[in-house]
Amino acid sequence: MKQAILTIKENEALTASVFRMRLEGDPGERPGGFVNLAVPGLFLRRPISVCDYADGELTVIYKVVGRGTDALSRMRAGEKLDALCGLGNGYDLAAPCEAPLLVGGGVGVPPLYYLAKELIKQGKKVSVVLGFNTADEVFYENEFRARGCAVTVATADGSYGVKGFVTDALPDFCDYYYACGPMPMLKALYSAAPIPGEMSFEERMGCGFGACMGCSMQTKNGPKRICKEGPVFKKEELLW
Repeated sequence: MKQAILTIKENEALTASVFRMRLEGDPGERPGGFVNLAVPGLFLRRPISVCDYADGELTVIYKVVGRGTDALSRMRAGEKLDALCGLGNGYDLAAPCEAPLLVGGGVGVPPLYYLAKELIKQGKKVSVVLGFNTADEVFYENEFRARGCAVTVATADGSYGVKGFVTDALPDFCDYYYACGPMPMLKALYSAAPIPGEMSFEERMGCGFGACMGCSMQTKNGPKRICKEGPVFKKEELLW
């Protein structure tokens, strides 16, 4: 973990409630990790997953759900943010697979973009399934396609792509999966995909670096902190 002052380069809406923020700085991030941003005027930091990192530019995508993220959405280019960086354990880029599947639901989609980039660099054939409630909520489909991923989108109401959930849109073949999204989606995927994988959990956090124990969960290996030992856990660790 390290602390950095990052300068906002861009803060734009992708949908009615989802924003993409590009930050200038060199925090050094990895796929599946997150940063903990201090929001001016509020006590607790906001943990946000890393969507991309390259050439001294960090990209995060967040959904406006409360005071903190609403305040972030109102910030403009040139303003600065205090960030705790390099948090979380990240995805295992050395997992034994040739055709990995990336499954994201809602704001669980962003960390998979950076992961897809790194897997493609390794020569992997990457498939992506993105799940949303409606067509109006879809984002980053084209960005994944531009990287060379095979992309399928599912919407719960059928207004775009496959009607249903991510489990209704799984490809015929993949040998490993990486996932991030809400708990019901992760549980459904756990049962629907009988292959090895790992999942990144979304959770409210206090400190973000393992001190307060506020985001602990039980695993087969005892209690683990989502912010420290997670947010990514191997499928075989989970008590489902």
